[in-house]
Amino acid sequence: MMFDKHKRESLLLRDLLKKLIIIVIGSIVAAYGITLALYAGFGGATLAVLWQGIAETFHLSIGMASFVVAVGMILFALIYDKSQIHIGTVLYQIVYSTCVDVFATYHVYSTYRWFNFFIMLLGVILFAVGTGLYASASLGRGSYEAVTFALAEKNNWQVKIVRIALDILVVIIGVLLGGKFGICTIITVIISGPIIQFVNAKAKRILKI
Repeated sequence: MMFDKHKRESLLLRDLLKKLIIIVIGSIVAAYGITLALYAGFGGATLAVLWQGIAETFHLSIGMASFVVAVGMILFALIYDKSQIHIGTVLYQIVYSTCVDVFATYHVYSTYRWFNFFIMLLGVILFAVGTGLYASASLGRGSYEAVTFALAEKNNWQVKIVRIALDILVVIIGVLLGGKFGICTIITVIISGPIIQFVNAKAKRILKI
């Protein structure tokens, strides 16, 4: 019995470690993707418009602005519906925000705008892939998703309606603060959801998590 107990604990620990590694990898990929998209010159993804506005207004780096926004959202979710928050929520945000600033420092863009457009498109795709991979670990939602689902589930609202309303709100606030709305914002809304859903399902099946 004792041996079986230790074996179960070992398997649980191994499973947790695998999920944490997946979260870190997903966070890095998502951070690299959002950095490519953000600095290509076509505006920002929905939440990134708010980061830009906060960074511009308070003279912060984009990574720090994303972290400040995330902390606010996590605190809201903890008060409103703490079931949305788990260790993965915190780990993802720390790795993600740190990597955004690291990648922003070293990435170089082309002088050709058409080429930067494809860099932006690649960035949006990588962001969605990383987010889907992170989500497959099922160790808590990202800060923005935590707020979305907390509001939806507590009030019996449709998730897609809540997300659309939040997207509009953060973009408006971001633009008022100096963030940039552009084609990147629109493309992110259109293609990120399906990619995240596809990668999430595939990762769960392939990685057996």
